[in-house]
Amino acid sequence: MSAGDAAAPGGTEDINALAKGGRTNIIGFLLRLAARLPFLFIAGRVYGPDIVGRFALAVVVVELAALLATLGLKRGLAQALSSSDRPHVHVVWDALAVAFIASLVASGILIAIPEIMYPNSAIAGMDRWLPCIVVAVAWSDVSLAALAYRRNVKATVTARAIVEPWTISAGAYIFSFVSLRDGLILSYMLSMAAALVASLIPFMRSYGLPRGWRPHLPHLFALASRNVPLAGADAIEWGTRNVDRFILGVMFEPKIVGIYYMAQQVASIPAKLKTSFDPILGPVITASLARKDFAAVAAQVRQVGFWILAAQVGLAFIGSIPGEAVMGVVGPQFVAGTAALAFLLTAEAAASTGAVCESALVYIARVRNLMISLGMLSFQVALSFGLIFAMRAIGWPVNYQAAGPALALLVSLGLGSIVKSTLLSHLLKARVSGFRLPLLWAALAGIIVGTVFTWLPKRLEWAEVLFGIPAMAATYLFVLSRWAFRPADRALFGKIPSVEEATLPT
Repeated sequence: MSAGDAAAPGGTEDINALAKGGRTNIIGFLLRLAARLPFLFIAGRVYGPDIVGRFALAVVVVELAALLATLGLKRGLAQALSSSDRPHVHVVWDALAVAFIASLVASGILIAIPEIMYPNSAIAGMDRWLPCIVVAVAWSDVSLAALAYRRNVKATVTARAIVEPWTISAGAYIFSFVSLRDGLILSYMLSMAAALVASLIPFMRSYGLPRGWRPHLPHLFALASRNVPLAGADAIEWGTRNVDRFILGVMFEPKIVGIYYMAQQVASIPAKLKTSFDPILGPVITASLARKDFAAVAAQVRQVGFWILAAQVGLAFIGSIPGEAVMGVVGPQFVAGTAALAFLLTAEAAASTGAVCESALVYIARVRNLMISLGMLSFQVALSFGLIFAMRAIGWPVNYQAAGPALALLVSLGLGSIVKSTLLSHLLKARVSGFRLPLLWAALAGIIVGTVFTWLPKRLEWAEVLFGIPAMAATYLFVLSRWAFRPADRALFGKIPSVEEATLPT
């Protein structure tokens, strides 16, 4: 931690809270990684790219509906609780009521017009009923946000890193014997329902039933209207990560979407590092803003930004250099997505600074943050179509064309990070970027080691994964810890709490 960080009022206590939450989320990340890989293997090897492509398009619409149904409460609930003089249990049940109503509306629209989810294929079986799960996703998000306000990270780790991914992996395997067409849909619905149960149990233990509470329409509408900018920011951030999949669904056959989806799922694993910090970062930032301690906010953003950037830079080259081998594990037909995987992993690293800065901007510059995000999303969509049409006119292969949206994502997220970090730095009158020069030397050292392993003969490709990835990671971490780490960074790797110890003190 820099001197500026230490000097910030409340900075040491808040950074320690972030470090403890970060250690807990290291567990969550590793558990999520271990659980997600079986699903990718089963989906790729058993169901194939065509069925995976249909599933990917449907889920992208359902997840957007669920996100909109939360009305920005995933991040806005912490501020609503910190600024309200009403009983907190009433505030959170107001939020659940709003999410329930919005979920019913969203589900009804999608059930009535299922073509929104399946724009390029016939509708049959369970296709129409997939939106019934929207309310479960929305309620799980709101419940976990309420628990996050009380610094309970354990619930998020359990629901999102254990229950949800392991349930969808087991469901995908079991339902493959029932129906290959509906197996992925059924396993997704089952996993979301299981995650809801895992979210509501600790929620009820923490907040209990809302005794004396009655749904009050003015309160509900006021809560919804206050969170419109947050809901928009959440929807745009989500759209930035998923509009590429929808563009591919419009421009290519489901098989191409399925291949891209698998690359996207592998790349999305490091993206969870940032979202796993949201449960603790949001409440810490809102507490600092409540006491107008802008120096502390800058220190918090700077510190978490470095942690996430360092992790995602490492994961980017560790996953990209042996990319063909990584995609080949999912299935030989998915190796065509190697270029997309490299762009997507690099995009996550480019996005990290902007994503962390947005955690503060949504509270102090909601509208400007929303406009920046909207502008970047529009640029990404235009660039995606432009690259596809340009490569198509030149006559490049379809697999190259399909990587166009991934390259557009990388460019737009990189620009967005620059703009958002500049804005936040101006508002807080302090540096907010977590970049440190030794990151470059650490990455270069890891890339050199990885490149050496790619020179192995084709028959030894297994060694590229088995030995090359650990060698790259070890080299990168050694250089990083030796020349880039500061005391607060070393605190992150202190005693890692068990899942049972993951509830942070309020």
